[in-house]
Amino acid sequence: MSLSQSLPLALAALGLEALIGYPPPLYRVIGHPVTWMGAWLAQLDAWLNRPGASFATRSALGGLALVLYLAPVALVAGAATRLLEPLGVFGFAVLTLLASSLPAQRSLDAHVRAVADGLDQGLDQGRRAVAMIVGRNPQVLDEAGVARAAIESLAENFSDGVVAPILWTALGGLTGGALYKAVNTADSMIGHKTDRYAAFGWAAARLDDLINLPASRLAALWLILAAALTPGASARDAARAVRRHASSHRSPNAGWPEAAMAGALGLRLAGPRIYGETLVEDAFMGEGRREAAAADIRRALRLYRLACVIEALVLAVAAIIVQR
Repeated sequence: MSLSQSLPLALAALGLEALIGYPPPLYRVIGHPVTWMGAWLAQLDAWLNRPGASFATRSALGGLALVLYLAPVALVAGAATRLLEPLGVFGFAVLTLLASSLPAQRSLDAHVRAVADGLDQGLDQGRRAVAMIVGRNPQVLDEAGVARAAIESLAENFSDGVVAPILWTALGGLTGGALYKAVNTADSMIGHKTDRYAAFGWAAARLDDLINLPASRLAALWLILAAALTPGASARDAARAVRRHASSHRSPNAGWPEAAMAGALGLRLAGPRIYGETLVEDAFMGEGRREAAAADIRRALRLYRLACVIEALVLAVAAIIVQR
């Protein structure tokens, strides 16, 4: 698929997902592509992950599992593209529907908004809502901690749940977007530094880091531009936070959108956090206040929505340029 086809596809998929998301009735009937990918990877994990083997052996088996996992994704997405491309408007519409399952801007907005609404009803409700989107222990979070967790999740997932799948769809069509989503799903399932996955999931985690590099930088840029257009937000502080703090985050990618969001809103995000019962040390993003509340979550959501619009406008301009 050429850029003259993949750029409009990415733009149409982004717009369709913003309008309708992934329809719950469809999910109940056939599930979601991510659930299909997850089921296949779980089977490969059961077959190939051997806890008693050496680190090198388990790393090699993890690499083999990754290849066996990605190959059918590429084959199915490629076959769908070849089948539908010649069908004109109808084929493009079906490809758009398939590609719209890859980004998660609408569901991300809903889940983060639910945290703000939960905090309005009390700390326990806020904790229950934030537990749906973060891996840390919500019971140790106060109101400010819940609000920061929601904002951090919004920033990070804007990068890997919205910008990245659309970027790779824009560059590689449905196949590019589907492969990105598959790698990101693999990282979330097996890319952990636990005894079971430190070796077996090493290849998935490193590949996910690599393919998220451009999207994380773009996500920070979209947030900085959005801050320039949002009353009460600071594009200058967002850019300064990215420059000073993004590279010190324990993740090579998450620090970029988190720092941009922190600087734009005058907050200080990240820092040491508790996952389960484990304290994870991390650098702070931004130099603002640590106190945050439901109102700050809603400010972050306004920034996020405008950043999504900016991404769509850039895609539209790029598509027009390529068509010429």
